[in-house]
Amino acid sequence: MADEEPDLAETLLADFRSGTGGDPATPAPVTWAGPAETLPARLPVTALAAGTVAAAATAAAELAATRTGAAPPAVTVHRAAVATAFTSERHLRLDGESPGSGFAPLSGFWRTRDGWLRTHANYPHHRRRLLTALDIAPELDDETAAPLLRAALAERDADEVAATVTAADGLAVSARTAAQWARHPQGAAVAELPLLALRRLADAPARQLQTPPGDPLRPAAGLRVLDLTRVIAGPVGTRTLALLGADVLRVDSPQLTEIPAQQLDTGFGKRSTLLDLGQPADRARFDALLADADVLVTGYRPGALARYGLAPGDLAERYPGLVVATLSAWSTTGPWAQRRGFDSLVQVASGIAAAEADPAGDRPGALPAQALDHGTGYLLAAAVLRAVAARHAHGGTWHAELSLAQTADWLLAHAAGGAHAAGGADGAGGAHAAGAAPDPAPWLAEADAPIARLRYALPPVRFAGGPVTWAQPPHLLGTDPATWV
Repeated sequence: MADEEPDLAETLLADFRSGTGGDPATPAPVTWAGPAETLPARLPVTALAAGTVAAAATAAAELAATRTGAAPPAVTVHRAAVATAFTSERHLRLDGESPGSGFAPLSGFWRTRDGWLRTHANYPHHRRRLLTALDIAPELDDETAAPLLRAALAERDADEVAATVTAADGLAVSARTAAQWARHPQGAAVAELPLLALRRLADAPARQLQTPPGDPLRPAAGLRVLDLTRVIAGPVGTRTLALLGADVLRVDSPQLTEIPAQQLDTGFGKRSTLLDLGQPADRARFDALLADADVLVTGYRPGALARYGLAPGDLAERYPGLVVATLSAWSTTGPWAQRRGFDSLVQVASGIAAAEADPAGDRPGALPAQALDHGTGYLLAAAVLRAVAARHAHGGTWHAELSLAQTADWLLAHAAGGAHAAGGADGAGGAHAAGAAPDPAPWLAEADAPIARLRYALPPVRFAGGPVTWAQPPHLLGTDPATWV
């Protein structure tokens, strides 16, 4: 029903408020619209998606109220728009052509002697490490390497292979059920964490913001955001901040490759520059940017940026009043805290893939969207907006912490049958939810960009008087100067 209020989406919104300091004095009203299920799955993916978008939209509306002194504008969450946005990478077209799925041939499920393994080899350095760890020549092409990989894995146990690949800084996880993940030390560590956390790191003077422009109303106007994130989750979060008016500058290392279509899809509203933090001149430029920034968002594994003095505690000492948001795959606690990870791997390790398994066989499945990435991205944007509002009113240096594993834990904990009961004791989940993916056409638009004419998914974050799309198309990777506008 169009006017149905989804209980689980409301639950997620309440959990977001709890994790970011409780209810605001005047919460933004929310209207839920669209079909009850737009991302059909055994797990409550539609509720997760709608709730995370509601968190971002209400945080934006409440920041607008903080800056204007008026009541927060009403929020509308249309679940069809949300479903389209959560699959935005599938809808992207360049001059009418699809750029491809984004998954490389050696990224996927592989049968092992005792079960299933999921690999991630989208990036050249991850592909090289995977093959080298398994004594397969990395210079072989995918067509030649794939059968060698399949044969090697069929003779080994999944956990043993995952440990070997991880030790070589590659990416592979063995498939587990939700019950098995709950018993795993990393799963147990994540289960102790909230959906997300926002805390005051140190005292600092308030940074009050002027009333934002009102046509359209962009609550983040005037904010300067340094974006040190890659892939999907972090870039979705900063793409949302750009929609809301922030000057977002994405910073990448010139030594790392990026998937062009992925960067375009998540690059709307942003600028993009290249800096090597290991080079003195580039580091000096970065420090100058940071000195004038309001927000720093990082998406590298915990500890990866500490050698550059970019740990949250160090930043709080040098840049009072900065809002720091850190995103990771497995969280900052537990034996896997410093491991690399991606949405597809977290789905498999946590039991989501087992819950979504093909009922005709034992092959693990997947969510109908990379919902851990997209959902965590909207939560990241929401947490930043809540931190900015708190800093405006009360001052302080703030730190938001999120992870894909915590988002996965919320999804599994709210599966039918109770906390972490997806698939019962050790099996797959129940019947798929009724419903079908909606027609995306009403939620797609086109724009001219430097590379091509783009078809893209419109943003699902909507509130009265707010923007319906981004102010500018995505820029090509590394084509902007390392300066603020």
